[in-house]
Amino acid sequence: MITSIFSKSKPINFLVVFTMTIVTFFIAHTKYALSSNLLDHYAENFFVFCASFSSILVLDFLVSKNKLTQKSSYEILLYALFLMALPQTMLNNNIVFANFFILLSLRRILSLRSQLNVKKKLFDAAFWIAIAALFYFWSILFILLIYFALFFHSNSNLKEWMIPIVGVVAVFVLGMSYSIIVYDDFFSALNILPEVSFEFETYNTLQYVIGVTLLISLGIWSSVFYIKTIKSKQKNFKSAYKVVLVAALIAFGIMILSPKKEGGEFLFLFAPLAIIITNYIETIQDKWFKEVFLGLLIFVPFGLLML
Repeated sequence: MITSIFSKSKPINFLVVFTMTIVTFFIAHTKYALSSNLLDHYAENFFVFCASFSSILVLDFLVSKNKLTQKSSYEILLYALFLMALPQTMLNNNIVFANFFILLSLRRILSLRSQLNVKKKLFDAAFWIAIAALFYFWSILFILLIYFALFFHSNSNLKEWMIPIVGVVAVFVLGMSYSIIVYDDFFSALNILPEVSFEFETYNTLQYVIGVTLLISLGIWSSVFYIKTIKSKQKNFKSAYKVVLVAALIAFGIMILSPKKEGGEFLFLFAPLAIIITNYIETIQDKWFKEVFLGLLIFVPFGLLML
């Protein structure tokens, strides 16, 4: 039954995912809210929820536009389930907004396969990544994704390889200008001091152990099949599949480097991982096994949300 609902892209799927996302948002902010007035707290975080759900819509758009799945809606279901498994990802406002801008950038990077308006797309992609870095510094690592995409497309135009740097500098200049106007100095508005932490004690709880194990184990297992199937994809779309895989690796690197291990750092991993696992689900021929697999993916996050 689950497979029949999400095996096709239908409007009701978005309603289901919207309901799951808003339930996760309210439960997460009710459990972890610092404010005693929950109504005010929800109102203050309204745009955080909008960014969270908008991220799902952007994910669906870039998946359908670049044919990264077989026109199913599993990827948006998985994204919502990942939020349920690690609801702390909805608590860090800066990471939520940074992830939204990274997805906007990913949309432009994937569209490079058409080889149309390449310069504009490269600038836009770098611009969105730089904006994301203003919210969360380590988002800047996704700039590497642009260069991997250029490499996958065998682009040897040196001028085009320089454009992402121009996009980052443009945001840096705008940020400094804002800082001068508002704070009367150059850098107060810019969060450009990198911090790193390799302490993972925060993850030593039942919720984190189960949630992270589920994500990483399924991600690695699905990636094996994902890599094998890239060769069978249409030549025009192979680069897009490779970009998604590199995005997952960069997101994992950000998770390792994150200065505060609060759960929010996993958010960058959700979109590429949802695409990779969706591709694995679509390869499963045994309907009974597919139902059990999806059932497990649904049951565990719901259970973790209630812990």
